[in-house]
Amino acid sequence: MANPVLSAERFQIPPEAAASSPQSSAGGMAPPPMPPTIAGGEKHMTMGGTLTATGVLFALILASGAFGWSKVVQTSQWVLNGVLVPEGTPNAVQQNSTSIPGWLFIAALVGFGLAMVAIFKPKLSPFLAPLYALCYGAALGAISAVYNLSYNGIVVQAVLATFAIFLVMFFLYATRIIKVTKRFTMVVIAATLGIMVMYLFTWVATLFGANIAFWNQPSVLGIGISVVIIIVAALNLALDFDFIERAVGAGAPRYMEWTGALGITVTLVWIYLEVLRLLAMLRR
Repeated sequence: MANPVLSAERFQIPPEAAASSPQSSAGGMAPPPMPPTIAGGEKHMTMGGTLTATGVLFALILASGAFGWSKVVQTSQWVLNGVLVPEGTPNAVQQNSTSIPGWLFIAALVGFGLAMVAIFKPKLSPFLAPLYALCYGAALGAISAVYNLSYNGIVVQAVLATFAIFLVMFFLYATRIIKVTKRFTMVVIAATLGIMVMYLFTWVATLFGANIAFWNQPSVLGIGISVVIIIVAALNLALDFDFIERAVGAGAPRYMEWTGALGITVTLVWIYLEVLRLLAMLRR
């Protein structure tokens, strides 16, 4: 997730509490800040609630992903000298064509837009985060099906690799092997923004007919760039964990559980897509 927007102001931590929450100069975690003032009767954000919200989002992604997967259809034709012929014709060549649903990119764009609105309007996250999961889940399902038709079993490998990355990053963060200091945060954010600029530049160039595919080719450079992107995406998980820990410690409003869950979900989706792309390049 683009963590620059996950600031103290967004989860309503008072300035004095936010100032005390960053890690100490020695690199250790400072004591959790005092809870902010919350309207009477409103509940606080908890780790358990954030975990539950994350589970709900992933359940929705799996459900809509199954729908998206089912909409990708592959058909086979037999061709001899450029002419369609019956199956089994001697010397005929089998050609496969994959039908991709037209709504795939629309669903991805809508999901991205919902995630951005939810981040900048945290109070709407309990409603927008599930909608994001439904939209992006359908797109992920269709994309995964296309990859799996070309490289059988690649989706299972990508899912396992993404889960392994999550566990490793959680262990590194929980044991404070990785400490989310101000410098660490700035470096990760700068690297993330740089990658986003590269994505945007490549997309715009493609619209004008340019073919900038050096970072998407199964070469040493392409594979190296993909590995770097995955590392940066994984480091964003540490920022997500830190955001959730500090928000809970500050007594943020309960709706922020969905913002924290959305942050982890968006980051894991990014990691999964990059792992999928890397595995595809390694198989070429």
